[in-house]
Amino acid sequence: MKLEGKVWRYGDNIDTDVIIPARYLNSFDPKELASHCMVDIDPTFSQKVKAGDIMVGGKNFGCGSSREHAPIAIQASGVPVIIAASFARIFYRNGINIGLPLLEIGDDVEKIRADDVLVVDPEAGTIEDVTTGDTFRAHPLPGFVQDIARAGGLINYIKTKK
Repeated sequence: MKLEGKVWRYGDNIDTDVIIPARYLNSFDPKELASHCMVDIDPTFSQKVKAGDIMVGGKNFGCGSSREHAPIAIQASGVPVIIAASFARIFYRNGINIGLPLLEIGDDVEKIRADDVLVVDPEAGTIEDVTTGDTFRAHPLPGFVQDIARAGGLINYIKTKK
């Protein structure tokens, strides 16, 4: 499945407190979390992001606390995939658990700019920057992770295995 969207670009060490500030963690409602996503670093994000837009970060994206609210807030904002140089391991696992594909591309991420348009195939690990003509390769997601993403997250995946 190919995804196409406009890039929302962020830098290195974007932590979970920036993705969804602690003062908004009194809700488990994904839409409520999405309404506050990235508010401290990008106050316009929640109002301007469109379903299908793609988030791109630098190194160590999702560092900080282990709160699963962070990838939930991003996904509920309509973002179907996140691309970064690297991810904090707990954020990466939380992304898998909710069925949000996360692709690591190392230093190539520096070639992707805000507002570029990308076409991403998470299963193949291919990323095409339509704006610049550049192509990038991420490690494709392992088969079981693709299955979890297709099921809409780990809980739904487990339900299908009963």
